[in-house]
Amino acid sequence: MKSFPFKKIDAFTNGLSSGNPCACVYLNSTDGISNDEMQLIARELKGYVNEVIYLFPEEECFFLKYYSAECAVDFCGHGTIGIMYELIKSSDYLLKQEIVKIRVKDDCLNVYNKINESDSIFITAPAPQYNHLKLGSEEIARALNIKPQAINQKFALGLINAGLNTLIVPIKNLELCLAVLPNQAQLKDFCLKNGIDIILIFTDEVADKSNKFRTRVFAPKYGYLEDPATGSGNSAFGYYLLRESLWDGRILSIEQNNSHNLPNIVKLDTVQNVDGRSVIFGGSAVVKIQGEYKLL
Repeated sequence: MKSFPFKKIDAFTNGLSSGNPCACVYLNSTDGISNDEMQLIARELKGYVNEVIYLFPEEECFFLKYYSAECAVDFCGHGTIGIMYELIKSSDYLLKQEIVKIRVKDDCLNVYNKINESDSIFITAPAPQYNHLKLGSEEIARALNIKPQAINQKFALGLINAGLNTLIVPIKNLELCLAVLPNQAQLKDFCLKNGIDIILIFTDEVADKSNKFRTRVFAPKYGYLEDPATGSGNSAFGYYLLRESLWDGRILSIEQNNSHNLPNIVKLDTVQNVDGRSVIFGGSAVVKIQGEYKLL
């Protein structure tokens, strides 16, 4: 029997909203765990969390791998926020570092430590890919189980990959956005057919005027309908906003989920680097359960 340190962490919350739960498994250089075993743990936790994050320390960074109950996942924003916020806050050494390096597949990303300033950490989103969208409003509306008139023609549709290939759909107002209820099986077929990982819908009408947009994210490809708080999806949305000249790149707050009064909060900002302006996303997290995960 193998045993690993384990924590259930809710990301993008300080405890007032539900956040987005992830399971975090902490490994060391001597731990032996196979891809099949990582998939098994994620499958065992189906219905409890949407993703399991595995953290492997390396010489100059931390290597992260992600699994849903269905498959390996290229990138999980809320899981990265959850595990790295807790890791940094729990370490006197890391808490003094402005930047902590992580590796996701072959990409090295920065984690910006702003816990002492704003009780948040920020993650560099993967470089964006702006993909050509061949789908029209009517086909997208059918997949989302909404009327075509609910799509806000004032804004463009988008297909942007900032870790996950994200279809971005503008909705006319907050009431319509909160009312969207797709059929999970139908939406999964639509996503698989069109090479879409997740679908982000948004409106510029918000419940709290201190926030700029309300988003909701659907992820049936990964075995669940809705993600309550999403780093990768909102990062793609940030690149969309920059491309459409809807954001100046300064820090903004986004409401996410289907609750009018208790949304989760995802923060976006940008940093300048040699390749231009990059979106970073962030927030805080709360540890709810910790112990040992026993793999029989």
